Amino acid sequence: MPCGCRRPDFASAFSRVACGRNPCLCPATPPAAASTSGGQARPRLTQELSLSVLSSLLHPLALLGRAAIGAVFHLGRYAILSARAFGYAFVPPFRVRGYLKQMESVGVDSLFVVILTGAFTGGVFTLQIIYGFRMFSAESMVGPTVAMAMTRELGPVLTALMVTGRVGSSMAAELAAMKVTEQIDALAVMAAEPVKYLVSPRIIAGIIMLPLLTAVSDAIGVVGGYAVAVVKGLDPGQFAGRIQDIVRMDDVLDGLVKSAFFGFILTSVGCYAGFYCKGGAEGVGRATTGAVVVSYVAILVGDFILTAVMF
Repeated sequence: MPCGCRRPDFASAFSRVACGRNPCLCPATPPAAASTSGGQARPRLTQELSLSVLSSLLHPLALLGRAAIGAVFHLGRYAILSARAFGYAFVPPFRVRGYLKQMESVGVDSLFVVILTGAFTGGVFTLQIIYGFRMFSAESMVGPTVAMAMTRELGPVLTALMVTGRVGSSMAAELAAMKVTEQIDALAVMAAEPVKYLVSPRIIAGIIMLPLLTAVSDAIGVVGGYAVAVVKGLDPGQFAGRIQDIVRMDDVLDGLVKSAFFGFILTSVGCYAGFYCKGGAEGVGRATTGAVVVSYVAILVGDFILTAVMF
């Protein structure tokens, strides 16, 4: 260095300039240059602080944007898979045995739990409304209320939820296990379209069998409500007769249409979760749990939308 003094570091020089003292600089560096250097450091430090504050403020927005992009990505891939499944369902060759097998799994194997759910739902609902209607001497409206509630809401929704817990989770776990063991990739290598062979039969079976299961649930629910009403002292003829007077066929058909949509939702979501599973055995568990949770939420949201449109 030209002089024997020690050149201070940037922080020391900046602090001395800020407090008004002249820092120890060599004669080669004039005081004007030192003040200029300190003046340039101040905007730089302010700019760094501003960027840090701005970054902390924008971080939640970045997380929200990342979540939105992920949701749009999954929704688009789900729509593409569903469209391909529908398209392949009408393209030969038609594997009738595969469709019948899935219809048996969705419909016949779920019949017992649907009957049990419908019977106790109708009975409990009848117990609740009997006490309320007796306060207004309106016991004659118990039968129509039970029938309308079962056909419009309770039958389709509870049937879909029960079938989701039994069939939707099974579909997700089965396809996820095939995915992680590369069986789906093996089908593609053998020139067998995986979507046509695995997804299409399951979705079509859900759309066909859910309305049939819902019809069974509606009938069993009304019968269960009738039995409870008779036990509680209501007139059997009045219970059944008022149902014929008030409940229309449109109420039943609207509930069956809703159940067809629910069948599509639970099967397509289960197939999607399993078809795109990754992560080994842990991924299979995540796919199964995610399929059930998403199906439950989608069924309830779809029920609200369809009810607002139909009724």
